[in-house]
Amino acid sequence: MSVDLRHLRCFLAVAEELHFRRAAERLGIAQPALSRTIQRLEKELGVTLFDRSNRMVEITRAGQTLLKGAQSVLAGLDQAIADTRRVHLGKIGALRIGYTDFAISGKLPDQLRAFQEAHPDIDLQLRHAVTTDQLQLLDAGDLDFGFLTGTVNRPGYSHTVMQSEHFVCVVYDGHPLAARDSIRLDELSQEAFVHGAQRDWEHFFSYLVPMCRKAGFEPRIVQEGLNSAAILGLVACGMGVTILTDWVCGVVGPGLKTIPLQDVEDRLDTSLVWRTDQMDDAKKLFADFIASGRGDMP
Repeated sequence: MSVDLRHLRCFLAVAEELHFRRAAERLGIAQPALSRTIQRLEKELGVTLFDRSNRMVEITRAGQTLLKGAQSVLAGLDQAIADTRRVHLGKIGALRIGYTDFAISGKLPDQLRAFQEAHPDIDLQLRHAVTTDQLQLLDAGDLDFGFLTGTVNRPGYSHTVMQSEHFVCVVYDGHPLAARDSIRLDELSQEAFVHGAQRDWEHFFSYLVPMCRKAGFEPRIVQEGLNSAAILGLVACGMGVTILTDWVCGVVGPGLKTIPLQDVEDRLDTSLVWRTDQMDDAKKLFADFIASGRGDMP
């Protein structure tokens, strides 16, 4: 005979109850069958696990040693079974998620916090990257999801719009337009612009440039910043003006003014994008959670 899980469960019940009848009732088996199982276990191990008398059952020192090990083995097995079921339901694992400046400055933090509260067994591994780089990482299988500027319509991919924002102009204090409550876009035709690098901000420019052309001019970019914070810093230094989205209204520091664009109806979308050929339960949970808007603040 070899020791198996049935023997350990029988032993554990007797060790915890210190009463064969109660242990048998707990296990749902006949008391004589339980007694025979314990006897076989003792014979197999070559030790006495319990001292028995007509009035009581006491666990021996050898039994106490086995008790610790049995509790650890059975608890580990129960945890493994529970984890297996959670994996099947997508409730354990890790998701690699890319994000842009626009995403992390908007709804994304609230949505990620809400998802973590709902699914604490899924580890979220975040990585900042511009839209172009995120698409390359998604293509290579190095990201599971990307929060990108704009929408992505390509075979094998799916997306859902997370947020849609209005465009605003940002100027430095003392600029001739700083006192205005709103402006027309064509009033910026002679201004020097500060923006991100063409390659990194390619998807943003796919909105900005057509917008400006519709207003009759090409944006003249004289300074480039690595990210939104750098762009705002350059504007505050008086290097030029910029056009961003309305998330910036809550983060601009001293020396800057945001001005709505009264004649621009375009909006900038931030979308969650993923490959449809690499979906598992955890990914489906995340995509459905974002699409449902359950993480949105009231």
